[in-house]
Amino acid sequence: MKYRKHGMTAIAAVGALSLAACSSGGSGQSGTAAEASGDNDFAGETLTVLVYENDESAMGQAWRAAAETFEEETGATVDYQITAFEDLSDTASQLFVSSDAPDLSEYNKGNGTAGALSSLGVLQSLDGFYESYGWGDKLAESLQTTTMYAENGVMGSGTHYGVPNYGEFVFLYYNQDMLDEYGVEVPTSMDELESAMQTFVDEGVTPLATSAQEYPAGQLWYQLTLNEADREFVDAYQLYDAPVDFAADPVDQGTQAIADWVEQGFIAPTSTGMTAEDAGLAFINGESPFFYSGSWWYGRFLADITDFTFGVTDFPGSTLVPGSSGNLWVIPTVTDEVHTQMAAYFIDITMRPEVQAILGNAGGLPVAADPEDITDPDAQALIELFNTVLERDGLAFYPDWPTSTFYDDLNAGMQGLINGSLTVEETESQLQSDYDTGTEQYR
Repeated sequence: MKYRKHGMTAIAAVGALSLAACSSGGSGQSGTAAEASGDNDFAGETLTVLVYENDESAMGQAWRAAAETFEEETGATVDYQITAFEDLSDTASQLFVSSDAPDLSEYNKGNGTAGALSSLGVLQSLDGFYESYGWGDKLAESLQTTTMYAENGVMGSGTHYGVPNYGEFVFLYYNQDMLDEYGVEVPTSMDELESAMQTFVDEGVTPLATSAQEYPAGQLWYQLTLNEADREFVDAYQLYDAPVDFAADPVDQGTQAIADWVEQGFIAPTSTGMTAEDAGLAFINGESPFFYSGSWWYGRFLADITDFTFGVTDFPGSTLVPGSSGNLWVIPTVTDEVHTQMAAYFIDITMRPEVQAILGNAGGLPVAADPEDITDPDAQALIELFNTVLERDGLAFYPDWPTSTFYDDLNAGMQGLINGSLTVEETESQLQSDYDTGTEQYR
């Protein structure tokens, strides 16, 4: 699927995951809210909302609109604050129990993040709001996997602690103009991808923009592992159903592939000093023809890429891919009753079709959009791509989810592997130790 350099409207609704799970209601959500809160007149109150999506992102645009609606309907004020993903990841367990805690926050989903905080008693149960607002009817079962956590913090069952209002998955972005210039076809297999990247290396171009300082390299490692994995491996890795041997396939295959790609020049050693933003900018600036990352970049690329045509494709050879619901709205346990009701009302506004349409038409993947509100044919094309993943049960969550520290552990492992300070065997041993230590409580 290719996206033209000019005149593009931003895209993307989620297909089976979102559109099939739509609410049949329109904007008449205030009645539901009144039943949930007893009163939606919060005049004079202030709701503190903490997020790490910038205003240019699809989610940021939708949530700003939700904040305006919230203020109009309640008479309250929204104190809308933006922080960095890494900052919130590092401080949430302390912040959410402090006097500075937000009333409502965006937070990462998964066992090591939302699951860990739920098991510590830091997050409120949202089961009552799921019932009164009908959120369960709007969210497909596959999305609710990441909203529910057992007492030990393992996802997939138990209590609802969060609400996602978008979905996400990871795929390969490509610069069609660069491919055309060098006579390269869009790859559909690993052999074709590696051949394409070799063509660029031979011409002095680093083919793959990535970051080992932050998530892209870790997700690439996971994808290269998943290419040789099955659902049984995913359940073992993510849900602790069985031991995971990092020195054996499929993990060894993924780790070795990263090392090989560095040696072949497909990945630059300098990526160890690059952030995700740096890697995304390298693709936007036309410095590399490929960028492996997620749907959260899509709206920005539509807005910022004006000098070439870009496209997206399933990662070659993939059956399983990183992906899940989007991040969660969570309410800290220190939030008082009035502000808890306000927070739930705000969440419900973000689920309304009109707000979901803003998210979709800005390049996000809404979970409760009205299909008629997403009319761009390119949006439908991305829906089809996502649906192919859903139809093959391809969402495999994210590599850093198993433990609360594995995001940093994985980044450190990828940095060592890519800069050459760690061998494949040393990387696998280090990651094995980090994984085993972090998951010991579940085994």
